[in-house]
Amino acid sequence: MTAYRTTPKNFRPLLSPASLALLSCSNSSVEMMRALATAVATLEKEDQQRLLSAAMAEPLKHQIAPPFKRWSTWLMLGGRGAGKTFAGARWMTWNALAYPNMALIGPTLHDVREVMIEGASGLKAMGGPAFRPRWESSRRRLVWPNGAVAYAFSAEDPESLRGPQFHAAWADEFCAWPKPGETLAMLRFGLRLGEDPRLVVTTTPKPHRALKTLMAEPGVALTRAGTHANAGNLAPTFLRTLDSLYGGTRLAAQELDGVVVETDGGLFRAEDLARCRAARPARLDRVVVAVDPPATATGDACGIVVVGRRDDRAFVLADETARGLSPAAWAGRAVAAARLWTADALVAEANQGGDMVRSVLAQADPPCRVKLVRASVGKRARAEPVAALYEQGRVLHCGAFAALEEELMALGSGDLEHSPDRADALVWAVSELMLGEARRPRLRAL
Repeated sequence: MTAYRTTPKNFRPLLSPASLALLSCSNSSVEMMRALATAVATLEKEDQQRLLSAAMAEPLKHQIAPPFKRWSTWLMLGGRGAGKTFAGARWMTWNALAYPNMALIGPTLHDVREVMIEGASGLKAMGGPAFRPRWESSRRRLVWPNGAVAYAFSAEDPESLRGPQFHAAWADEFCAWPKPGETLAMLRFGLRLGEDPRLVVTTTPKPHRALKTLMAEPGVALTRAGTHANAGNLAPTFLRTLDSLYGGTRLAAQELDGVVVETDGGLFRAEDLARCRAARPARLDRVVVAVDPPATATGDACGIVVVGRRDDRAFVLADETARGLSPAAWAGRAVAAARLWTADALVAEANQGGDMVRSVLAQADPPCRVKLVRASVGKRARAEPVAALYEQGRVLHCGAFAALEEELMALGSGDLEHSPDRADALVWAVSELMLGEARRPRLRAL
């Protein structure tokens, strides 16, 4: 049985937690160089070389952890080859500079060693020449030159996570785990060392309940990256070949774009969403901001989606959906969007307290009229005519709205872990613009 020390023998931190927070999340090269210079000045020569060696890897924007204070779990959803391993290995390498005990969890022990540790973008490569860790196969652990240790675990054996405790952990290819929910829970019970233990999860998404539950959790910071975001580090023919074979399909949306794609019962098809991209028209006939208010301030998000119409087409302009806002805050956010896009109406669902919705929007001083709408049929029935418009190519997206598209594809599947607030708001907006009474075909009796 492996023995786990609270503090490994000979561990020597090269960074303070405050320096780690700045360096691992910095988007500014100037800021990072200043912080490095400050940290290096306090170290002996050998440790200076180790720190600088660990800092050599240059990440892309999506491979940098979110601002440090806002999350306990960083979830990175990426397509194949998007650079997820690089992001996870870089984050763990920075943590090895500051903390002694860590965990590595992959689908199998073979995956941990061959991808997370020995891979081209794995932990051995990330340390550089002076901070490269060594693998101790007999103890299934990785040891850095400063004494920091990361133990390897297989997601096939959740019970193996009973007992050990950690400052940080990296969970790779979460959606390939045989028991993702159970294993993640066991891992989190072990993240109990230090003042601020954290977890990074990297995976190509699949429509699993465990992933949807994780995405909806408070304290989870979500980063998305398609394969194209890392095109400069991939073979030129790789993307061309896959785009020609699978472009516009559900498989491409999942494996290349890193989008959670539903397969059964969904109204909105990945093929339709993939081809609905368009530039914003120079002129729009109408613009509305649709609001799907949350039932509570701490529960569901407030869906806020901006849609315009030009002739017989609708254009999705912005998704301003936000979670955890007070009524005054989400009303202010919706009104700000209405001002920015010169909307002629704020369309708000009134099923969750119509008088309150009208009141808080009025208090935010809207620049346009407020129209309350009530749901008399279920979400699927409301969304069906909008899905038909997508299939006809009459709704176009003027930007990348991955979270919104995931919710659209999940409508009708019956497997959502949260209310589809973004999708509901979009359905109200498109219905107002394209399916309102004035635009519906009428039958005349003869």
